[in-house]
Amino acid sequence: MCGIVGYIGHRPAQPILTSGLKRLEYRGYDSAGIATIDDDARVTLVRAVGKVAELEHAVATRVTADTVGIGHTRWATHGVPSERNSHPHHVGRVYLIHNGIIENYAELADVLTERGYTFAGETDSEVLAALVDALLPLHGTLLEAVSGALKMVVGTYGLALLSDENPDEIVVARRGSPLIVGLGEQETFVASDAAAIVGHTDRVVYLQDGEIGVCTRGGIALYDVDVQPLEPAVEKLQVDLASIQKKGYDHFLLKEIHEQPEALRATLRGRIDPETNRVQLGGLNLTDDQLRSIRNVIVVGCGTAYYAGLEAAYLIEQFTDDVTIRAEVASELRYRSFHTPKNTVALIVSQSGETADTLACLQELQRRGVHCIGIVNVVGSTIAREVDGGIYTHVGAEISVASTKAFTSQVAAVTLFGIALAQAKGMSRQDLVRYTDEFALLPEAIEAALASVEEQVRDVVRTYSDYSHALYVGRDTLYPIALEGALKLKEVTYVHAEGYAAGELKHGPIALIDDSFFEVCYLQDNWLREKSVSALVEMNARGAHAIVVTNVDRELPAETVIRVPTTADLLAPLVFNVVSQLFAYYMAVERGTDVDQPRNLAKSVTVE
Repeated sequence: MCGIVGYIGHRPAQPILTSGLKRLEYRGYDSAGIATIDDDARVTLVRAVGKVAELEHAVATRVTADTVGIGHTRWATHGVPSERNSHPHHVGRVYLIHNGIIENYAELADVLTERGYTFAGETDSEVLAALVDALLPLHGTLLEAVSGALKMVVGTYGLALLSDENPDEIVVARRGSPLIVGLGEQETFVASDAAAIVGHTDRVVYLQDGEIGVCTRGGIALYDVDVQPLEPAVEKLQVDLASIQKKGYDHFLLKEIHEQPEALRATLRGRIDPETNRVQLGGLNLTDDQLRSIRNVIVVGCGTAYYAGLEAAYLIEQFTDDVTIRAEVASELRYRSFHTPKNTVALIVSQSGETADTLACLQELQRRGVHCIGIVNVVGSTIAREVDGGIYTHVGAEISVASTKAFTSQVAAVTLFGIALAQAKGMSRQDLVRYTDEFALLPEAIEAALASVEEQVRDVVRTYSDYSHALYVGRDTLYPIALEGALKLKEVTYVHAEGYAAGELKHGPIALIDDSFFEVCYLQDNWLREKSVSALVEMNARGAHAIVVTNVDRELPAETVIRVPTTADLLAPLVFNVVSQLFAYYMAVERGTDVDQPRNLAKSVTVE
């Protein structure tokens, strides 16, 4: 969500900060700002509502040679988008940027008001800045003041602070919101996301919850919340500059749709033995005996990750007779009085590895003694570090807010776990080969679909771009694809879209059908084909404007048919899903929306 950058070194800080913020634009935001400080402790604070480009225009009128600074893109939680609510916040001698939510900010504000503080904005972050400023005279150093303040707050934070008490340091802290410190040659970088650091250095320190750091030109000194020294663990950054560039595509979303075949190859690489067709997953930290004992699988995720888990659950239950598998929405599960039977394993699905609700579920499940396996893309993320075992998806940086290649690889990774589970339980080679062979061919199947349908989808979109509503329907393994297709459309086009199981039409949704709706129907040439056609006929009887996505090579009663030539069978839904992604993309382009950074959305949801 919000983005943090910081720099202390020998180069002018302003261009480094604004460049870093531009790399974090994909995370979603509504305002931006930077604060830099010179050797005489004079601070230049510049903030602006809107895109980073607006901030750059403002900075251009106040250029400095300052070599220390912090910057922020804000996604509003407390207080409307405005300059006074944007970061950095300045209170007294303190300048602060903050990701997260301070839950007891109102109580703290009351106490600080009694001590004479007034607040220009409406944010919890400004209250935290005031608290640090109030403690600064009592503790003497910014590090000690931050430590004291953090012992008083309830909530989550990723912080970076400056003080005119000492212009040669940036203090950072983390609890529940990611922070990375990059170590260069006599310069140090701070960011909430590796995208802002890549290209500057590949030596990084990932802050852990409860840690505070003092960043200087020489590196970072690390402490716990009681200011006891810790030893920083320096790691190599696993992101390259090319992965965060568009490579000739108009938008990151289209680039990432086309990257799916290669991303899927990366997910599968080394995990299916071509000679034995057996799945081999080295990071589960489970023995075959432990796998054989599993009777319940919970797949936890939010948004697209939840739908990926649901799709994989539909696939896995086809070949695991003695296992109950269910997908759960993390934001709901974390507050439910749910039961975890004996012999349960949990799969924690998150592209970023930082999703707040998913992380909370991980922690609760571990508290209950459940073995948790991460299905994560970002190496070094919080979930990747806290799980008991894991499967990295290796899809590379996903910049567009709307997730595409991550979905496909998440389905693959969760299903591979299911196959490994079935193997341990004695799955026959004949059944095993059906799935492993299809996975081996799936990247090529997606490539072929992209080549064969993209132009048709682009043309079809022009017919439907003025509609206000959409209904997506599918059966069995195509039901999660309908949910994900509807989500993609609403995310990037702002068209109201709902996904339903085709058999549920008569239980309410069919009442919606009128000329303001179009319908997307997924229809596979399998044992449920006739059932799906029946649902289509029922919609047509109510005046539907139906688009059918299918591999059926016969006449179908629909206004528009998009045929997807594919040899995939069990995994055909993942090929159909590419059509949904292209449709949402070209619809967004046709309607003129912000394709990569849709309004009100953020890439990584690190707060509730």
